Amino acid sequence: MVQSPGYAPYATHDVTNQPPFLAPYDASEDTALLEGLRREGAGWAEDDIRWLGRTAGGAAAQEWSERANRHEPELRTHDRYGRRIDEVEFHPSWHDLMRVAVSEGLAAAPWAEDREGAHVARSARGLVWGHTDAGHGCPTSMTYAAVPALRAQPELAKVYEPLLTSREYDPGLRVPTEKRGLLAGMGMTEKQGGSDVRTNTTLATPSAEPGVYTLRGHKWFTSAPMCDVFLVLAQAPGGLSCFLVPRILPDGTRNAFRIQRLKEKLGNRSNASCEPEFDGTVAWLVGPEGRGVKTIIEMVNCTRLDCVTMSAALMRKTLVEAGHHTRHRSAFGARLLDQPLMRNVLADLALESEAATTLTLRLAGAADRAVRGDAGEAAFRRIATAVGKYWVTKRGPAFTAEALECLGGNGYVEESGMPRHYREAPLLSIWEGSGNVNALDVLRALGREPGAAQALFDELALARGADARLDAAVTRLKSMLTTASEAGARRLVELMAMALQASLLVRHAPPAVADAFCASRLGGDWGHAFGTLPDGVDLGAVLDRALPDSD
Repeated sequence: MVQSPGYAPYATHDVTNQPPFLAPYDASEDTALLEGLRREGAGWAEDDIRWLGRTAGGAAAQEWSERANRHEPELRTHDRYGRRIDEVEFHPSWHDLMRVAVSEGLAAAPWAEDREGAHVARSARGLVWGHTDAGHGCPTSMTYAAVPALRAQPELAKVYEPLLTSREYDPGLRVPTEKRGLLAGMGMTEKQGGSDVRTNTTLATPSAEPGVYTLRGHKWFTSAPMCDVFLVLAQAPGGLSCFLVPRILPDGTRNAFRIQRLKEKLGNRSNASCEPEFDGTVAWLVGPEGRGVKTIIEMVNCTRLDCVTMSAALMRKTLVEAGHHTRHRSAFGARLLDQPLMRNVLADLALESEAATTLTLRLAGAADRAVRGDAGEAAFRRIATAVGKYWVTKRGPAFTAEALECLGGNGYVEESGMPRHYREAPLLSIWEGSGNVNALDVLRALGREPGAAQALFDELALARGADARLDAAVTRLKSMLTTASEAGARRLVELMAMALQASLLVRHAPPAVADAFCASRLGGDWGHAFGTLPDGVDLGAVLDRALPDSD
């Protein structure tokens, strides 16, 4: 055979100019996260969080995440003999992820810890463990959020709270009090109303036993159906009320929890979401009749914080992926990371990520101090959590799309993991109230709770005089409050969010980071897409902080 000059067998199979596998890496190697952890009173948890970060970035956990999403949950309505069981089977990788999450306190463990910063430490753990699979964060989040709502009925809390706060993952449907640990879910929305839960049609009929009811109705979107207990809303004689529904009753029989189907979702594929039908379902009243929304709202506040946390974690995860790729990929004679326009894109993403992480930990600090009785922090938490939920989760999809684009066609391929992250991002803006719901909730807080606005401006005042652009934004914000309307709620909340993030960065981040954020987000020297930071921004300082060489 005649060979052409320079012929080399199998040369086309040699792989060059592709990055090495990212895993293993340390998901906790994030300066903004570690600084915020210490600042918000949970520095004592740093060693544990560093361990969890290395575990999250390890090859095993990354493989669990991929497998749990590739092998989706399967519904089993009946056993082989025709008995109704209404169970969902998960891939073993789901259970591996859950086991670590629960043992590391990502469920309800902080409620059992009488220690300053316990809730901050949990959010920080969420920021690093969020580098794995997002789906299993749903049952751990709802379990965390169920405890304060359940406390509205002390006799129920006495029985269930020690099991909900356990760090033992004990899957499988059995009598709750015979298990080593429990998980809790939530059932609020119905097909005819969605977020307008007051239009719920599920009926609760009192039984002869005080506090015990039977439910009849059909919920529209109930996630994690293999949880042990659920907090649900139903119409009792006294109005919309909150109830505790166990999957298994105290006598060992199965409660009526008929799973009609699993939702086929855009993302969040590892997690099952279902439509359960109640028909003679036994339930225990939580809180007074007619006060269901007030009872369950604390649960919503907690899960909204987790939406912010998971969005911030997803931003950081995809930024790390983009930084890794551009560090090891070359085009037109230079590494992508060294090319000016790519540096602008990555620095812009880094600013957004740091602002989201910093705000997340500030909100967690407010929650921690509010739980411990700080009225000022409770007022700040009330408005700032809704503000953060609106803005950080809104930024997630655009951020993830831009990070994916940094990988080019490689990022569009399923094997890269970026499509999974991209599909996940919109959920966090929808879950626990879409953008409109949260924006209007901010208006509600401003109108009904006078201390909320004052708490927000007290926080902003801590950075007064440090940056003229921030001062101007606060002045503009005060002016907007005088003419606030429903139609303009999004503009108002966006400015609140960016001013709050800017105030935190001005106080706590290096000058290069704070200046770049204020110049772009508040000063108007910014385009309409990521990668449009103004000339003069110290891109190197921003990138060195966000993407250390060891990523």
